Amino acid sequence: MEAEPPLYPVAGAAGPQGDEDRLGVPDGPEAPLDELVGAYPNYNEEEEERRYYRRKRLGVLKNVLAASAGGMLTYGVYLGLLQMQLILHYDETYREVKYGNMGLPDIDSKMLMGINVTPIAALLYTPVLIRFFGTKWMMFLAVGIYALFVSTNYWERYYTLVPSAVALGMAIVPLWASMGNYITRMAQKYYEYSHYKEQDEQGPQQRPPRGSHAPYLLVFQAIFYSFFHLSFACAQLPMIYFLNHYLYDLNHTLCNVQNCGTNSQGILLGFNKTVLRTLPRSRNLIVVESVLMAVAFLAMLLVLGLCGAAYRPTEEIDLRSVGWGNIFQLPFKHVRDFRLRHLVPFFIYSGFEVLFACTGLALGYGVCSVGLERLAYLLVAYSLGASASSALGLLGLWLPRPVPLVAGAGLHLLLTLSLFFWAPKPRTLQHIWILYTVAVLWGVGSALNKTGISTLLGILYEDKERQDFIFTIYHWWQAVAIFTVYLGSSLPMKAKLTVLLVTLVASAASYLWMEQKLRRGVVPRQPRIPRPQHKVRGYRYLEEDNSDESDAEGERGGRGDCAEEEAPPAWPRPGPEPAGLYRRPCPYEQAQGGDGPEEQ
Repeated sequence: MEAEPPLYPVAGAAGPQGDEDRLGVPDGPEAPLDELVGAYPNYNEEEEERRYYRRKRLGVLKNVLAASAGGMLTYGVYLGLLQMQLILHYDETYREVKYGNMGLPDIDSKMLMGINVTPIAALLYTPVLIRFFGTKWMMFLAVGIYALFVSTNYWERYYTLVPSAVALGMAIVPLWASMGNYITRMAQKYYEYSHYKEQDEQGPQQRPPRGSHAPYLLVFQAIFYSFFHLSFACAQLPMIYFLNHYLYDLNHTLCNVQNCGTNSQGILLGFNKTVLRTLPRSRNLIVVESVLMAVAFLAMLLVLGLCGAAYRPTEEIDLRSVGWGNIFQLPFKHVRDFRLRHLVPFFIYSGFEVLFACTGLALGYGVCSVGLERLAYLLVAYSLGASASSALGLLGLWLPRPVPLVAGAGLHLLLTLSLFFWAPKPRTLQHIWILYTVAVLWGVGSALNKTGISTLLGILYEDKERQDFIFTIYHWWQAVAIFTVYLGSSLPMKAKLTVLLVTLVASAASYLWMEQKLRRGVVPRQPRIPRPQHKVRGYRYLEEDNSDESDAEGERGGRGDCAEEEAPPAWPRPGPEPAGLYRRPCPYEQAQGGDGPEEQ
């Protein structure tokens, strides 16, 4: 089989006729300079452009996969370490032998308080941090704080665990808000790179049709949440391969438990104070924590090395140049938008249902009846069900937009009503298949919920100037819901199920009402994004055609303070009128001796 000829001839190589080409010009080292550095005679501009944008699209896919894998590893390490730490510190013998009278339960309660209470203030600083550091660097910084929390467990003391837990609580909302913003921006960039010919025909200032990036957003969000839900399974690996070998069986740990399921009160009332048959060696604990630390460091490297920037540098400058006071205020001003107000119940329910799966369902129904040694397998079933079902979000490509989100809510409604009337008996394994089925189905509903909400926000708010504010509001309400669950952890199971059911019905009704308003043509009221104010008036921002103009600015280009051209003066200028828009020459033009754009 003959080798394919190279696409372009090598400069200076002998032509088909020896040392001279067909025009009689010498080739090789004796060739003229134009022949060596000039354009290739068979250069195909269209083919090169196609290859260039294909590399760009592959780069976007690499960004999405790297961000998804980084988020999965980060959250998996955090959940796995926290779960293992709380089980070890719960055991009376472990506390007395390892730490004496240091007060580990008090430290754990303050640590959980730091993780759950600190995000309440995140609405005040998250948009400022994302605009200051940029989306990618905010992700990297937040993942680094998660790694810091892991590292403090090498030396478990009050002054290491509690401050790191507070820092972790401060990083929760910025991490997931920047992740949601990043995936949405990647979908928009993939559309631009896939339809570059249409962009060339429309011009750089024309925004793409509304909703044009929605198919790519559905695919990218499905990929992201498939990875994210796998983090719950990754978190169980320390339990399965390490801690389960030290646990008592259910006959010992559940000997004093009387009620489970809907009849239970609080979290595992009557659970035995000793759950470890033998204490793990300190050396083994250090090995496990070192593995977790290495995985957290790998997540940092994934975000740092493989995730590209979400915005061009000049776009980052524009996003920061609207003023820090405006950046601080804009999340609150977006409350004017009726779409966000109608989605707030769904934001709250999204936080409720994840915590219920990890605490109410896994502990109140699972551990309470089949023992602590099967906790990991229940959460793995939930994780795999949610991860596989994230692909169901792609149904939005063919079905009406409300169908996946309402289907997930309907599935959770049926499961919640069923759990109202089910009280499994303690220390009984006959119904374990029901627990696994409920866990998988709850994961299916969670996947439809998370994928549907994130995709909906990316479709409703396409302006790149708003996306970080919108995802900050979404994840802040999730943090508020998680804090509420933390406060109500001692409530009876029936009260928890009632709150979950009421929130679910209210969220579904509110969302359908919002869709009805949009179908009637009700125009949402959005706060105006101020025009960027650049303190350094460099030549980059004095061109007539501003290629970095944002979409919102392009729509407001002919109005008042958003106009690109300066208003004419009230008095006539002396001398002849310039042909175009007058400005002073920039320093580069002055150094070249020119008089500005008029000189050819």
